[in-house]
Amino acid sequence: MTIAVRHDPSRISFASDNYAGAHPEVLAALATANGGHQSAYGADAYTAALPALFAPLFGEGIEVYPVWNGTGANVVGLMSLTDRWSGVICSDVAHINTDECAAPERVGGLKLMPVPTEHGKLTPELVAREARGFEDEHRASPTVLSLTQSTELGAVYTPDEVKALADYAHGLGMSVQMDGARIANAAAALDVPVRAFTRDVGVDVLSFGGTKNGMVFGEAIVVLNPERVRGILYLRKLATQLSSKTRFVSAQLEAMLADDLWLRSAAHANAMAQRLAAGVAGIDGVEITAPVDANAVFVRLPRAVVDAVQPRFPFYLWDESDAARPVARWMCSFDLTEDDVDAFVEAVADAAR
Repeated sequence: MTIAVRHDPSRISFASDNYAGAHPEVLAALATANGGHQSAYGADAYTAALPALFAPLFGEGIEVYPVWNGTGANVVGLMSLTDRWSGVICSDVAHINTDECAAPERVGGLKLMPVPTEHGKLTPELVAREARGFEDEHRASPTVLSLTQSTELGAVYTPDEVKALADYAHGLGMSVQMDGARIANAAAALDVPVRAFTRDVGVDVLSFGGTKNGMVFGEAIVVLNPERVRGILYLRKLATQLSSKTRFVSAQLEAMLADDLWLRSAAHANAMAQRLAAGVAGIDGVEITAPVDANAVFVRLPRAVVDAVQPRFPFYLWDESDAARPVARWMCSFDLTEDDVDAFVEAVADAAR
């Protein structure tokens, strides 16, 4: 039986890298993993292989836990680093604070301590605003520093910046968790080994993203410092993040790591963002408002341009405080072509004229 095609495959979007389909190599991996029977709940051959497959990226002695989605990866990872009275310091625009429907609070039982940031990037000085009251029974104790790489506003932390933050947090007895939903884009942008801005500089637990980069579903929690975590094996089940057919998440992760597909796909998405930013930079009335470090382009533009372009090329408005000139977010995905980007730029230019 063949199902009906219920969408227009030729229509592209700049709303989110989640809008893209799956990479063909990922779909092929799912088919490979589909034959016969395998033990459930992660006791399968594909999941067992993951630590060895991730080791070239992060080194030996790591632990890898496949989960359903990015929210689950963040919540379970944070729970493994915290106590019931703990707080988590994060950026005010961090995904855990703005886009996870209070899951860290309601599911993880955590107190988030957001700090205002520029382009979503924390510094030790900003963290210090909330890194206090460790012995105060009336206040949640800041136990974890959570970083987003790349940030919700498209900026990327350098290895030195992560090290400074991790050294500061560890000096206070805190752990460091990284939301790496777009870690591949950060690695491609920095052009350094991924461990250079994670394990080597003090990140303890990482959410390794895949869905925004070509997977159908699933992410991985990578424990870089096992001495810091507690109970993650049980917390994953408790938080409803243990798939009975985990092999299908693990097979996708293996496909992403094979021949550096994760990095190649992200590098292409980043290149499309650079092409898009360069294309709109000279358009009258269009102003780029944030660094184009990874695969996101933030622009302020006239409402008339939004109204003209959005029906053809969907995208989200990030900030509508100025109704006449809102800020839009344009996300580039692994499957965009240069022709796709150029057609979008042309549409923006036509509307601006």
